[in-house]
Amino acid sequence: MIKVILENNKIEVSGHANFDDYGKDIVCASVSTLVISTINNIIDVDEDSILYEENDNKIKIEIKNNNEIVKKLINNMVLMLESLEKDYPKNIKILRR
Repeated sequence: MIKVILENNKIEVSGHANFDDYGKDIVCASVSTLVISTINNIIDVDEDSILYEENDNKIKIEIKNNNEIVKKLINNMVLMLESLEKDYPKNIKILRR
């Protein structure tokens, strides 16, 4: 299961959805695309607004400058992840701390 932990100005995404075989998993592909696209878009707008770290099956994002554009991009990512959680509750879980 993919776990998304939302805590203040930090987001952590880890795990594997196990919806299908590795390389065919549409839930993992969707989450990866959402998270990486959001990171890339934020960096395009303001490269100093976030710090991120990617290791194995984990991505950590720390929001340093939560300006209006960054807020909108993060909120959009969270809304899309919530939609995936609703459609695939056995494969993705969002935790708010």
